[in-house]
Amino acid sequence: MTDTPHFPLSAVVGADDLKLALYLTAIDPKIGGVLIEGPRGMAKSTLARGLADLLASGQFVTLPLGATEERLVGTLDLDAALSEGRAQFSPGVLAKADGGVLYVDEVNLLPDHLVDLLLDVAASGTNLIERDGISHRHSAKFVLIGTMNPEEGELRPQLLDRFGLNVALSGHTAPAERGQIIRRRLDFDSDPQGFCAEWESQQHALRERCQKARSALASIPLDDAALAQITERCFAAGVDGLRADLVWLRAARAHAAWRGATAISEDDIDAVAEFALRHRRREHSPPMPQQSQAPQPPSNQNPNPSEGQGQWGEMPAQALPVGARREVPSWPKKP
Repeated sequence: MTDTPHFPLSAVVGADDLKLALYLTAIDPKIGGVLIEGPRGMAKSTLARGLADLLASGQFVTLPLGATEERLVGTLDLDAALSEGRAQFSPGVLAKADGGVLYVDEVNLLPDHLVDLLLDVAASGTNLIERDGISHRHSAKFVLIGTMNPEEGELRPQLLDRFGLNVALSGHTAPAERGQIIRRRLDFDSDPQGFCAEWESQQHALRERCQKARSALASIPLDDAALAQITERCFAAGVDGLRADLVWLRAARAHAAWRGATAISEDDIDAVAEFALRHRRREHSPPMPQQSQAPQPPSNQNPNPSEGQGQWGEMPAQALPVGARREVPSWPKKP
């Protein structure tokens, strides 16, 4: 953690769905992180930074949008390797994020080559750097938090699926809630240390609750009844692959631990359903309309198909279901 105070998560007004998704990720980092969608000015980065304070260890590391490959994976000093016979490694963002949070703002605008690197490391939990026959390997296990505005471009499906949970923030906030948000932000900006001290008891209680849930997580069984319900609902939603089933089950167990329960209930499954399915659901479009009757061949053609005419045109083409694009809220683009 850095010495610079960050806005405590317990003091955030509203955004209950996102806060719950962050709590669950803090309880079980294996869920795979959170993708946050929303317009500008919705405190997405403030909420994401609050997650680091709830994790067992690690720090909050930001990947700049214009980062180079070396900034991401680190570098090897070849001169030291040749002269001293050892590989001197300068850590990059991935090494610093190990055990903590890797935050990527505007993740949908990340260059493709960096997306490929993120996918490899997120899948293996290890970062491998190779330069001219010299290699270095280190652990790179982190909670991936990304923010995006879909109006500015979609996210590659491979990286989209890598995020365990997906939450969309609404840009329309009630006036009373807006006023409360502004007041707390002004109080924090005028005296960050004093504001954090004022909310320390609530923040401590939140940390304790997450820690207690994290300790109880292993004792909550991933039972067959919950798994059967989740797999059936994933099948009905038409999701690709099996990651949704696994993430959903883990999130439901984390939710049960968050409640202090000893087993997964249907309420736990329902509470996290949209988080796990929102970015993976493929709702098939309705079949294309078919013609009321097949076109009739001209009278001068032989109607007998056995005499070289075949059955061309007798039946209309069958409509094939295709995956519909996710519904994208109409948010304004950045200037």
